[in-house]
Amino acid sequence: MSELQTDRARFALLPIPRSIALVWLNVVLSLIVAAIGLGVGFSQGKLAAQEVILFTVLLAAVLFILLNYVAVVFEARAAAGDQEQTDAESGRIRGLWQQNRVMIIAMAGLLILYLLITAGVPEFRSIKNLIAFLVLELILVFAFKVSGYFADGRSAFIGLIVLFALIVISSFSIEGFLSASNVRAILLFAAFLGIASIGQTMVALLGGLDLSIPFVIGSSNIALLFLITVGVPSYVAFGFILVLGGIIGLLNGIMSFRLQGQALIVTLGTGFAVAGFTQIMTSIGSQYAGNVFGTVPPWLANLAAMNGRFFGLPFPPTIIIWVVLAILLIVGLRITSWGRNLYALGGNRRSASLIGISELKYWVACYVISGVFAALTGCLLLGWSGGAFIGVGDPYLFTTLAAVVIGGTSLLGGNGGYGFTVIGVLVLQVLTSFLLGIGLKYEWQQFIFGLLILPMVALYGRSPHIRSTV
Repeated sequence: MSELQTDRARFALLPIPRSIALVWLNVVLSLIVAAIGLGVGFSQGKLAAQEVILFTVLLAAVLFILLNYVAVVFEARAAAGDQEQTDAESGRIRGLWQQNRVMIIAMAGLLILYLLITAGVPEFRSIKNLIAFLVLELILVFAFKVSGYFADGRSAFIGLIVLFALIVISSFSIEGFLSASNVRAILLFAAFLGIASIGQTMVALLGGLDLSIPFVIGSSNIALLFLITVGVPSYVAFGFILVLGGIIGLLNGIMSFRLQGQALIVTLGTGFAVAGFTQIMTSIGSQYAGNVFGTVPPWLANLAAMNGRFFGLPFPPTIIIWVVLAILLIVGLRITSWGRNLYALGGNRRSASLIGISELKYWVACYVISGVFAALTGCLLLGWSGGAFIGVGDPYLFTTLAAVVIGGTSLLGGNGGYGFTVIGVLVLQVLTSFLLGIGLKYEWQQFIFGLLILPMVALYGRSPHIRSTV
């Protein structure tokens, strides 16, 4: 009797976990959510007080039963492996925590985030947003449990689930989120970030970092308009800026290779130097350092502006450029010998060098690519804004790294790819659009954006670096 009857009783109508700590945790979580619902219900003023109280009690009861059921299921799975240890309370709790810690941390982080937004933004206190929050929690549980069946593409699978959840919740919470104009805006800004993240992805696959990207973007932005205003043909100036971006990447690659392990400091120093020199050169004879005034060529404005057209279609050509680049990179990294060698170097440099792969050549090439695409992003942002500003690249210092990491590319090298970065870019851009759509102030956006990065990165449950498994 014993174990079997005890398990059956535990799975009865009112399941109760063995651990008292889990029972109290479920009580606390149920009361927190019920308190949120109670506050939202009274703040709406659309239901009678008796109905609000009734719904709150029902919500707390149902949630408590569901949480207990989940806890009992996890306890049963943890105990199935070794029956002799089922009586050890601490062992059960430790096993549950080890198996589900990432999911628990992510869900707890989202709960804290929801409470903070609800407390700080009165407009956010609605039944609709409460339901959206609960739906997001359920989708996260689904993503964690199902992702185990996708061992080879776990990061991509979870990223797509998170992206889907954000789109569903945003469309549910924000009127007009899926309108053509808003989707076009999301894709355009995702294209800017995606192009800027190309170099960061390539460098990360080798285990490096490029912090000069935002400075190259800003410098290219003002340098291009400066050259155009002094009479250089716009197409020539455009190509010249891309070449300069490649030269900056070349310097970054050579110096960071010679100073192994110092890529972060080297690229940051190069970025500051480039930004400062560009401002000095473009401000000669002007009192406005960091800003250049002039007329943006119509072809460049059409390329990147919101009202740009692609063969007569109301679609900014920059989005098409990003799609083409993404396809070429994703396919190229997988089927070409150059791409395979890049992964080999990132996975194990010593082994790759023994078979004749030049680390210096690939390292420098990746930084050159990073410089070229950072310069391209700066030029495209000039077409979008219509004015040049050295600080236009500042947001990309953090977001290019975040897109790479959230997508699932390891910063240690050898794992990931640009397809993963595309997912990370879309997640970040939809998230940004959602935060803007619910009317948060800039400081709230920055706080929430940074706070969300931690659980979203934890979602992917990073596996050990590839060289430790070779």
